[in-house]
Amino acid sequence: MKDSGGTLLTLAGYFALMSLFAIGGANSAVPEMHRLAVDVQHWMTDRQFSDTFALAQVTPGPNVIIVTLIGYHVAGILGALVTTLAMCGPSCLVAFFVGRTFERYKGAAWQAAVAGGLVPVTLGLTAASATVVATAADYNWVAVGISLAAALITYWVRVNPLWVFAAAALLGLSGVV
Repeated sequence: MKDSGGTLLTLAGYFALMSLFAIGGANSAVPEMHRLAVDVQHWMTDRQFSDTFALAQVTPGPNVIIVTLIGYHVAGILGALVTTLAMCGPSCLVAFFVGRTFERYKGAAWQAAVAGGLVPVTLGLTAASATVVATAADYNWVAVGISLAAALITYWVRVNPLWVFAAAALLGLSGVV
């Protein structure tokens, strides 16, 4: 897609705001990324979004790569740069100042309360992300079965998730999905 300045501003604005609410990392903002990219702006289809998420998960490095890939899909290299900076910049500034405050008041009772309160928020946002990605990726019963099997295997069996990705990729290459 060719970019206009408006698209870059839209990317910057949405992802900068999203970064401030991504408690637990970029993956906790996946439902909002999906809503923005698929439902609101129509930059991607459900399938493209789930493929982008999968690619971001198998690449080495931080999970924030999904943001870069969305930006690249929408506006090329410049879009990738804008979305990455918008997603990382505001949250890095907040983390810096919060970190300094936590260090200054080390051992204060409110620190444990804040940390304890953020755990369920992070888990809830991550669960919402998993639901959005699974819903977007599960376009037939075979895909639903693969998603459920992958979830159960990774929950109950101590196996490197890359083996689960590899098995799912082989099923995809074989034409099962």
